[in-house]
Amino acid sequence: MGPLRWLSLLLGPFLLLPSPGSRATDPIRVFVVPHSHMDVGWVYTIEESMRAYAANVYSSVVAELVRGRQRRFIAVEQEYFRLWWDRVASEQQKRQVRQLLDQGRLEFVLGGQVMHDEAVTHLDDQILQLTEGHGFLYETFGIRPQFSWHVDPFGASATTPTLFALAGFNAHLISRIDYNLKDAMQEAQGLQFVWRGSPSLSEEQQIFTHVMDQFSYCTPSHIPFSNRSGFYWNGMAVFPDPPPDGVYPNMSEPITPANIDLYAKALVTNVKQRAAWFQTPHILWPWGCDKQFFNASVQFANMDPLLDHINRRAAQLGVSVQYATLGDYFHTLHSLNVTWGVHGHRDFLPYSSGELQAWTGFYASRSGLKGLARQASALLYAGESMFTGYMWPAPRGTLDPAWALQQLQQLRWAVSEVQHHDAITGTESPKVSNMYVEHLVTAMLGVSKLMTTIALDQPQLQPPACKQSATLAADPGPRPTGHLVSVYNPLAWTVTTFITLTVALPSISVTDESGQPVPAQIQNSTKDPSKYDLLILTTISGLSYRHYSVRPTTGAPTGTPEPAATLASTLQFGRQPRLRYTSQAGRRLLPVENDCYTVLFDPDTNLLHSIRERQSNRTVRMTQEFLEYHANGDVKQGPISDNYLFAPNDTAVPTWEAVGLEIVTGKLVTEIRQHFYRKALAQSYTYAIHSRLAHVPQSPGGELLCHRIEQEYHVGPLELNREAILRTSSNLDSRQVLFSDNNGYQMQQRPYRAYLSNAIARNYYPMVQSAYIEDSRSQLVLLSERAHGVSSQESGQVEVMLHRRLWNNLAWDLNYNLTLNDTSVVHPVLWLILGPPSVTTALRPRSAMVLQHRPIVLVRELTEPSPALPGPPQPAVTLPPHVHLQVLSIPGWRYSTNHSEHMHRVRKGHQGKAQADLQRVLLRLHHLYESGEDPVLSQPVTVDLKAVLRRLGTVVAVEERSLTGTWDVLTLQRWNWRTSRGHQRDQPTARSRPSPGSATVAIHPKEIRTFFVRFQQH
Repeated sequence: MGPLRWLSLLLGPFLLLPSPGSRATDPIRVFVVPHSHMDVGWVYTIEESMRAYAANVYSSVVAELVRGRQRRFIAVEQEYFRLWWDRVASEQQKRQVRQLLDQGRLEFVLGGQVMHDEAVTHLDDQILQLTEGHGFLYETFGIRPQFSWHVDPFGASATTPTLFALAGFNAHLISRIDYNLKDAMQEAQGLQFVWRGSPSLSEEQQIFTHVMDQFSYCTPSHIPFSNRSGFYWNGMAVFPDPPPDGVYPNMSEPITPANIDLYAKALVTNVKQRAAWFQTPHILWPWGCDKQFFNASVQFANMDPLLDHINRRAAQLGVSVQYATLGDYFHTLHSLNVTWGVHGHRDFLPYSSGELQAWTGFYASRSGLKGLARQASALLYAGESMFTGYMWPAPRGTLDPAWALQQLQQLRWAVSEVQHHDAITGTESPKVSNMYVEHLVTAMLGVSKLMTTIALDQPQLQPPACKQSATLAADPGPRPTGHLVSVYNPLAWTVTTFITLTVALPSISVTDESGQPVPAQIQNSTKDPSKYDLLILTTISGLSYRHYSVRPTTGAPTGTPEPAATLASTLQFGRQPRLRYTSQAGRRLLPVENDCYTVLFDPDTNLLHSIRERQSNRTVRMTQEFLEYHANGDVKQGPISDNYLFAPNDTAVPTWEAVGLEIVTGKLVTEIRQHFYRKALAQSYTYAIHSRLAHVPQSPGGELLCHRIEQEYHVGPLELNREAILRTSSNLDSRQVLFSDNNGYQMQQRPYRAYLSNAIARNYYPMVQSAYIEDSRSQLVLLSERAHGVSSQESGQVEVMLHRRLWNNLAWDLNYNLTLNDTSVVHPVLWLILGPPSVTTALRPRSAMVLQHRPIVLVRELTEPSPALPGPPQPAVTLPPHVHLQVLSIPGWRYSTNHSEHMHRVRKGHQGKAQADLQRVLLRLHHLYESGEDPVLSQPVTVDLKAVLRRLGTVVAVEERSLTGTWDVLTLQRWNWRTSRGHQRDQPTARSRPSPGSATVAIHPKEIRTFFVRFQQH
């Protein structure tokens, strides 16, 4: 994101202030950290950025570091560096990089594929992109980043410090937090603290955290003696190509004898202003900003004499300066043995940069991209375990493992890339959004092809479908005779659910591997009026397949009835206008029931009226409707909403004049379809809710399915400058307290805050996977398959922002095409769970995983009258209900797990010749519950990996690793920082661990444990 805009929002003009008296006699040591913030996308595509500036950053920085031993530089995201390394760097430059890394003058910090967003990304995808970057760095250089540099994400999640601690980081750095809070922390010298992000893991995975001051990650851009940006001697990058004469816009005035004192005064004054905000006289002074150091020669040629000039006057100025890496700075702080404050598990969301600048709009920007990113992640998750199951205990068929790894790697990179803080956030330009979509779709097609090949055991088949719902074409003649439907469950639990296929005929029979009829239901399609939806009830063991034959029924020639899917009946109700009054009490209500709920609809309004949950036999009044916030598009008229910001003109207003209702009643499922029309007589609806209630018992097998009300929405196209919400209102006495998740990992309590201005927007929060409201008797849970904004503006109420379409005339937005004129129609899904908190708390984490990782459906045509289906299901891979299989994959890394051996190969230059290790299996387990959250499911659980993984073969070696796999946890010693609660010597970060190589592991609440597993080869 551009420096000038947010600096103006955050700070206004650069002010030269006298040095605070409290620091007047303290010598201040300044760590000048050169860096370039290189967005992986945002305004320009990756290829455009490589061509215009990104490749030049690494080429020129490496050259200039070699020329000056005192110089330093930190590299952050890996996507551009990897492209430079693979495409541009010469062998000499590669040797120079290795030498600079060995000398500590070039340092990789963070080290992920990108700098991921913290508000709307899922935990699994954060881990993936970090693992991809760390794997490349360790494989190539043998280095393991130890410090984060999360300077630009729009708010800070409490999940992030825990993940970075698990990855082996010793310190964490953030910047964008609420402006009021940052001011208060500066005043109290509280910008540095030890963060215990997880309430369950607490000090075990705590991390020292530095919050950048109000100047953030950019060098102060205004200096009093020049109308150009300060300290940016290479100017601003030019697109599409660098200028031939090397003269860039806004180049700072070169250092000369005439102005060097002015530059020194500006830098020293800024340093002293900052020094008053920190506990020690050690100041991190970031030198750089967006797209900087593409000409490192002119940068260092000017800064070198300036730093020398200040250091020659250090005693007089009270300031000494040095080039530094981030590690230099944190090593110095750690060596001081200072006592630091402790920050608990609260996050720093939402982020506001000013009174009327709440960065809560991006929680829902580009909902379609947010949904696609999560679909791609789920497909990758399934593909990884499917390929691992194919390779072990022995490969079947003729699948080329190298080709398979290539497909998986392409999707890993695409999913990692879209986690960038200007990607999944929806804050990028349209052409960059299209780039992300293209990368995701291309990679998804490759993995779909791989999965079809594996599931059907037919090498290199083109997949006609690979998703949760698929379309089966009409039978044009004697061929095909039907379809083979293979269903794969990527979770390590047994799952009972429905899969949905679109078929052309209403008479369909479904049989399983043994030729036995399968419960199925036919109903009118919600997507194509000329077709039908076929719902198949399936129960699938963990990491297993079920195979079904789906055929048109041919009649019964000999009097034996052919099993057929039951046909649902449809009852339609006329449109009802939006009522401005409450109907008479005691009116007739329409009940829809299963073993867990009775859902009641009001035929006078065609709206939801109430839900009775059978667990406690409580009826909760509840309504749902769509509303829109109107946004201002003229900067002269007041605050605007854009890709980032949410600034509604007023409270939300209803968007519809009439609503239609139809109830599709079947033996297996009842579906309620509500269509909301913007105008009472409109031909097409703008909004819809399709609610589904399953008729299955709440037995252990059907418990999750029975207890959820599945809802899919149709939203759009929107009118211009509208922000669409679904508001669910109830009589729960929730007192305007909302709970929403951090990245699908942990929940945060969100009490309503009565801000004097912009209160609606500042009470919006990200919902990545779940949110709920509750009173003493009941809890209403919402689960999501993509990120949204969520708020509780009134007691008993929860509203979810589903879609946005915006345009404004702010020059900055127009210049970069960042106005979010999104005309798409989106179809997000929410699952609702209602019941006593003791019940919903147990259901929520597991149901969220079932929603995220729904079974994969693979379809091919059958051309034989009675083909043999694949054999009976394989033995299941089953974990306890409170432990989630976070990943099971074959990464294909080339590095040795023995660090000394790996470093020997790196130094000898042999690492590039190593073969992909297909024998190493990456296993990651995640305990889903917090300590004390559930009397049973919050307990530690012991897992016997040999028993759980026996289907894959005989486990012969288990090695526990850090989160991203680059550290052996037995050798990982993270720094401890002194706090008011005591200081201990550096110790291994883990709680009690089993003996090395043990296959029996204990997983405690909220732990994420990573292992390398090897099986006996055959």
